Amino acid sequence: MRAAGDLVARVQMARGMRIAEAKAYVAEKLSVSVSELTDPVIMTEVRQDLQIGQIMPLPGCAKGIEAKFRLSEVLELDINCVNRFKDRTAI
Repeated sequence: MRAAGDLVARVQMARGMRIAEAKAYVAEKLSVSVSELTDPVIMTEVRQDLQIGQIMPLPGCAKGIEAKFRLSEVLELDINCVNRFKDRTAI
C-alpha cells in the first residue's frame, strides 16, 4: 500500500491482465503515469485524494470496507466483499 503494487495485482487477478496492461489500466484510472505508480509520495497523495486506503490512515480518511467501496468504484472492479455487503444491505 505504499505505492500501487496491490492495486496492480488486484487488477491482474480480477481482469486476467498481464502486468504491463494492469499497470497501464491502474495508471489511467488514477490519472497518473505508469512511472508514478511506484512513487510512494505521489501514491500516498493519490490514495488520500481518492480515499482508497493507505497504511496509516489519517483521521477522516477511508479505511476498511469504505476504502474497498471506493477502490471498487475507481478501478471499476467487482470486489467480492463489497458485493456481498451491498447485497446484505439491500434487503
